[in-house]
Amino acid sequence: MKVCAPKPCEPQPHTLSLSFPPSLYFYISSKIRQQLFHRNIEMGVSTVRCHLVVQGLLFLILLLQQARADHQVYNVSGLRSRKQVSSCNLFQGKWVFDASYPFYDASNCPFIDPEFDCQKYGRPDKQYLKYSWKPDSCDLPRFDGLDFLRRWRGKRIMFVGDSLSLNQWESLVCMIHQSAPNAKASFVKKDGLATVTFDGYAVSVSLYRTPYLVDIVRESVGRVLKLDSIQAGDTWKQMDMLIFNTWHWWTHKGNSQGWDYMSEGTKLYKDMDRLTAFYKGLSTWASWVDLNIDPSKTKVFFQGISPTHYMGKEWNSQSKNCYGELEPLSGPTYPAGAPAAAAIVNQVLSKIRKPVYLLDITTLSQLRKDAHPSAYGEDRTGMDCSHWCLPGLPDTWNQLLYAALVMGT
Repeated sequence: MKVCAPKPCEPQPHTLSLSFPPSLYFYISSKIRQQLFHRNIEMGVSTVRCHLVVQGLLFLILLLQQARADHQVYNVSGLRSRKQVSSCNLFQGKWVFDASYPFYDASNCPFIDPEFDCQKYGRPDKQYLKYSWKPDSCDLPRFDGLDFLRRWRGKRIMFVGDSLSLNQWESLVCMIHQSAPNAKASFVKKDGLATVTFDGYAVSVSLYRTPYLVDIVRESVGRVLKLDSIQAGDTWKQMDMLIFNTWHWWTHKGNSQGWDYMSEGTKLYKDMDRLTAFYKGLSTWASWVDLNIDPSKTKVFFQGISPTHYMGKEWNSQSKNCYGELEPLSGPTYPAGAPAAAAIVNQVLSKIRKPVYLLDITTLSQLRKDAHPSAYGEDRTGMDCSHWCLPGLPDTWNQLLYAALVMGT
């Protein structure tokens, strides 16, 4: 009789009619099969039975994840008690037309990079600027920059991550600048750290660029991505609020890849499964938070996975990518489901001991296929369906950040 071991069973996703993204199915099922066969478990059963074992385990995992999700409101970590008091899921809702938007005019904000200034560089439509996020179960407080400055008077705020952090950082300083036009602002950029300080309130808002959060070190073999090392965190420890982000660069390959090798301990890898690497790197960051953050002094946020829109089939469209998209998707969910990286974020944050608030912007951003720069930016040679126009979607991320601070503290 033909048996499963030692040859791995082939996945049969078409036999499993559960509502979750195929990428997550393959990721979880691959991990289950690895554990079964790496431990040399001899299964004297048929291939069909092996499929049932794998699918049964998947079903139990998904039931447990759903049960946990039903008890969560808008956070996944140490602020669980606060979010239950609010009983509002800020991240479940829909996009509605709002004539009062946008929050600011790009021509009046000196902090926007040309790559995000879509109107200046020729985008002909403006409807994408006129949508606000409306949660299903509560009203989202409108961003008040003066109130933000008063609350954080004398404090230091830092975004830590890649160019999506840049997107959100520029958005926030523009929103504050618009709300408090008479507040003198100074800008300093030095050694990869950019800071805008609103002098009358002594509030600094900084950006620390580090695309992987973990270290990249030049060694004899080349650039090594250290999955188990964070040496750059001393600057982060001085902050009163930290907003972390990573994922965008973990998928890059070829010339756009930011490293030559990965390492963990004494082991050197030419490459590995990128979700596995992401999990290892993010777990290192979580350990750093647990070891270095004093929750009585520092609030920690994690910006959820920011999606891309390079394949129209993901939202049931004939479009090749985001170019020419003019309005959001109308439903509460994204046809292609959540990216597999979002499951990794939830897994890591569920284990962290210190309070970390998840800005769960993934689904609401997936609905905004219309909000990317696409072909509109300075010296644009390719299609940008990864970043976001400013003004635009990152303003909503910051409105949600503000709401979390106002409603959750």
